[in-house]
Amino acid sequence: MADFLSQFTQLPSGEGPSSDMKAFREVFGAAKNIVVLSGAGMSAESGVPTFRGAGGYWRTYQAQQLATPESFKADPSLVWEFYSYRREVMHSKSPNPAHKAIAELEARLKPQGRSVTVITQNIDRLHHKAGSESVVELHGCLFRTRCTKCGDITDNNESPICPALKDKGAPDPNAMSADIPVSDLPSCSKCHGLLRPHVVWFGEPLEGAVLSAVDEALEQCDLCLLVGTSSVVYPAAGFAPRLAARGVSVAEFNLEPTPVTGSLKYHFQGKCGEILPEAVKRHPSEPEQ
Repeated sequence: MADFLSQFTQLPSGEGPSSDMKAFREVFGAAKNIVVLSGAGMSAESGVPTFRGAGGYWRTYQAQQLATPESFKADPSLVWEFYSYRREVMHSKSPNPAHKAIAELEARLKPQGRSVTVITQNIDRLHHKAGSESVVELHGCLFRTRCTKCGDITDNNESPICPALKDKGAPDPNAMSADIPVSDLPSCSKCHGLLRPHVVWFGEPLEGAVLSAVDEALEQCDLCLLVGTSSVVYPAAGFAPRLAARGVSVAEFNLEPTPVTGSLKYHFQGKCGEILPEAVKRHPSEPEQ
């Protein structure tokens, strides 16, 4: 254990956030309302494609080219192939140790009157799979649809989501577009209108109810864990600095520093699945289960 913790040494004063795990553990032991802000890096450790940065392409497209209302209007078949592929990928993925540690933390602290709220930018449902109950999905969910005609929102875990998308959506850049007729794409069971993924696309606002849930969690937060997020996509990128400015301790767990690292109290560099479970294990001040 000493060898594991020794890699997180205190940085000299004025040279950025601390990487003193012992000091963080004391803050963690006293926290009553913990907020976890998770991003794509966390899911990447479960083998989920991020579609960001170098190599982040599906066929010859980046997510920004397909995840827009305009793209869906112009070519709903192509956009559905992209999302169908992502759904099928997720059926084969499992939560990693970081997801499990967060879920276990929530269950462990609840009887103590302490809370853990996950605010995630991910749309893959891995937090739910791990057992987390208090989860705010900022950008929606791959396994939920919304009707473009009547607005009905429904959970959907079908594989494939419709017969026409079976074995479609291969990421091979040489793959031909399926050009599926709109009538054969996922349709609403209530009005038969065209369904779309219930996710927040580029250029779309976050849902009011989601923002309200975020504001409530951040208002009560006395410790924030920033896990596997690049901190470049707003408004999520502003949450941790907002807390830090209020004096709330924020601990970042990531493979590398991010644009917000310098404003935070703690930064622990490495794989979330290796560092986070140790950081949030039972504190000596907690009662035995």
